[in-house]
Amino acid sequence: MAARSDATPWQEQSPAILTFDDDGRTPNNRLPVLLYRPAWSPDAGEALALQLEALFNANDWPAQWRGGVFAFHHYHSLSHEVLGIFQGSAMLMLGGESGERVTVSAGEVVVLPAGVGHCRLEASDDFTLTAGYPPGQQDWDLCRSGEADITAARQRIDRVGRPLSDPLMGPDDGLVHYWH
Repeated sequence: MAARSDATPWQEQSPAILTFDDDGRTPNNRLPVLLYRPAWSPDAGEALALQLEALFNANDWPAQWRGGVFAFHHYHSLSHEVLGIFQGSAMLMLGGESGERVTVSAGEVVVLPAGVGHCRLEASDDFTLTAGYPPGQQDWDLCRSGEADITAARQRIDRVGRPLSDPLMGPDDGLVHYWH
């Protein structure tokens, strides 16, 4: 497919929608995970990192850090999170220990609602991503599945507001539509 000059690789198709139930160790969320797989392959590396960070910042999900995904099951009860993979690939487990294995690679973006478990099962040596959070949610927490007080976590998750903008698509598409 030829790239449109006025579109980003993510704007030409709908995201994959993944939903996960509370399993008693990981609360997850009634809001779905959005997995954006680009319509064409952008170049990996620093240029892609800068492109993703520019989109996140422009859509009010400021990029906060670069790195990987922890190799233990965890979730955030105070914030939604966007992960933009800009190099390498990984096998993630989304939704907690009984969730779903998902392979992600450079150019793909995962939008995680608060409470959704995630864990790196394996990764290439160069696997790297950039992560951001919506306004008022930059002070994210780290809850280990099965160790955190899940009742308190569920209460915090219920209070997390819905963003006004999708980190890739802006205020008129993406999670604004799927998280109604």
